[in-house]
Amino acid sequence: MNEWRKAGNTAVITGGTSGLGLETARRYTLAGMNLVLVDRNADSLEAARAELEAIGQGADIVTEACDVSDLTSMQALSERTFERFGTVNCLMNNAGMGLPVGMPWENYEELTKTLATNLFGVVHGCQAFIPQMLESSATGVIINTGSKQGLTRPPGNYAYNLSKVGVLAYTESVAHAFTQIEGCALSAHLLIPGFVFTPMISRFIPQKPDFAWTAEETVDFMLPCIDRGDFYVICPDNESPRSVDEKRLQWSADDLIKNRPPLSRWHTEYREAFDAFMKD
Repeated sequence: MNEWRKAGNTAVITGGTSGLGLETARRYTLAGMNLVLVDRNADSLEAARAELEAIGQGADIVTEACDVSDLTSMQALSERTFERFGTVNCLMNNAGMGLPVGMPWENYEELTKTLATNLFGVVHGCQAFIPQMLESSATGVIINTGSKQGLTRPPGNYAYNLSKVGVLAYTESVAHAFTQIEGCALSAHLLIPGFVFTPMISRFIPQKPDFAWTAEETVDFMLPCIDRGDFYVICPDNESPRSVDEKRLQWSADDLIKNRPPLSRWHTEYREAFDAFMKD
């Protein structure tokens, strides 16, 4: 099912100059794919292009300084991309950010910045590229980067959680919409990384913790999942295997079903019950 990932095909990756975006770009480059790397930082783009050209198989590597929070800029990027390559076989909406925000009624500016990049960056990418991807009838995938914080929503950063819950709901809608189009050659996938040691994390934690996965490990896990058609690509790490993630998800779902307080996992009065549930 990886007809989209082959020499001569084209991928667009936002947030493509570091972390998961850059590691995915490396894999696509080795496969001979054309690449459009998108980031806001021109210096980072040039460094990434130099690295990819050094390992490339003769594919065309384009860098675009673009802010995903601006729909008009993303639409212009789409037009340039289709004019150059004719089609796009992979759109990876991966640009993201995390800002400390405090209480849910505080720091409105940080909230809007987080939503503009993490959620609306995904929406803008899909709005700008999917119509022409559909029109070309080429086989392709949409990969939107979510987060486990969008599934279990732990307290501590309400803005990031909100943005990733939105990515979850939006990507589910995209995937379902594709099933309603006869002969649709596109599929949508939600990448849900575990704890990955990327530059966004290393700003706060300089040394890689033992429990963290690398970007390489995460992309190693992601690609086969997408090849077999998984929508929810829930990646483990060295602290949370699949079995642990499933139990945490079940507990969160049971908050609603059993009418417990929201986020009960983090309530003192439910701590013993949660620990027992995880050990069961």
